[in-house]
Amino acid sequence: MNSSVMGLVISSEFVRKNRFKKKRLKRPIYMRNVDSIFNHEKPIEYTVEIKLFYREHKKRMEIDIMGEQKWSVILEIP
Repeated sequence: MNSSVMGLVISSEFVRKNRFKKKRLKRPIYMRNVDSIFNHEKPIEYTVEIKLFYREHKKRMEIDIMGEQKWSVILEIP
């Protein structure tokens, strides 16, 4: 499992609306902004397992759940 916020995150609102089953992380992940200052959001404490489908590709992965955001899912941050 990759619990690095640098790649895969999903908003808690999107998880709630779609009734995904959450799984608690062994320890919270404290996020830092690009400028290395800790983010004001709560630490990441849960993850969700999803299946991604794109054309003929299918992949099962765990995505970290972040607080209330304006976006739904971020699959990669360049």
